Amino acid sequence: MKKFCLAAVLSFAGMYGFAQKTGHNPVLDKNFPDPTVIRAEGKYYAYATNSNAHIQVASSTDLMHWQPEGDALPQPPVWADRDFWAPHVLYDPVMKKYVMFYSGESTDKNMGKCLGVAYADKPTGPFVDKGTPLICGEGFVNIDPMAFVDPVSGKKLLYWGSGFEPIRVQEMSDDWSGFKPGTTAKMVVWPGKDKVPADGKSYDRLIEGAWVTLHKGWYYLYYSGDNCCGENAHYAVMVARSKDPFGPFERFGEKHNNGSSVILGLNEEWLAPGHNSIVKDDRGREYIAYHAIPAKKKTGGRVMLIDRITYRKGWPVVVPSK
Repeated sequence: MKKFCLAAVLSFAGMYGFAQKTGHNPVLDKNFPDPTVIRAEGKYYAYATNSNAHIQVASSTDLMHWQPEGDALPQPPVWADRDFWAPHVLYDPVMKKYVMFYSGESTDKNMGKCLGVAYADKPTGPFVDKGTPLICGEGFVNIDPMAFVDPVSGKKLLYWGSGFEPIRVQEMSDDWSGFKPGTTAKMVVWPGKDKVPADGKSYDRLIEGAWVTLHKGWYYLYYSGDNCCGENAHYAVMVARSKDPFGPFERFGEKHNNGSSVILGLNEEWLAPGHNSIVKDDRGREYIAYHAIPAKKKTGGRVMLIDRITYRKGWPVVVPSK
């Protein structure tokens, strides 16, 4: 990006919560992409796309200092042989199990990425796959799963999607092993809806990495786009909101005066921030965990950062953590 474009982006940092220097970031200075952070058993646990493990896992007592915990999925599933991406984990108190959703490359050469489900007794695993994929498809449409129990209806939902297609949601069975019979996937957020900026580099050409929270009656759907990594990484976090977990969702860009839905973008220190999760501490404060590329090094992969979330005029804002 040319200097004048970068300066324009940075001028919006205070207003729109773009990535900011916080002093403590990165909280995990290693390749730890697509981080999901959850609170469980008195600690925080973070899960990430494969690097030196099928599914990376780390633990923390304070969100700032992290201890690697090895491979959460030491035995890969029989239906996939690589690309174990973007895990999401939650605890089901009825089943008394931790449930992991993740994506993997099908061993069927006529197929692309699939979504899988695995179970464990502990947050660190070992997670054991149920034996068959949840859903498969061409290319990388079926990646980036996020499981959500609607606090209002109690319905178990799964959001997922990428591959230049919309993000979808569908109700799950009670044991999370499949989609609930009689239900179909619903498209909730579409790519290519934001206004294209002057430099022609829209962040929502491709969207992925869905994460949903409920705050004061609004369901907030965070998502990222458009290119997570590599030399041409161009990535940011966007958000939409709805009064119903199935939508319709209103994009931040529809209210934002320049048509952009981005709430977390690049700055002079961090490039291509995105694929976030949201976690609350014991005091109910919200934090956003995400990966980003160090601007100075541009090597060493996508490290994990954590900042605070507050709300302004009904929309989430990313602010430095203290």
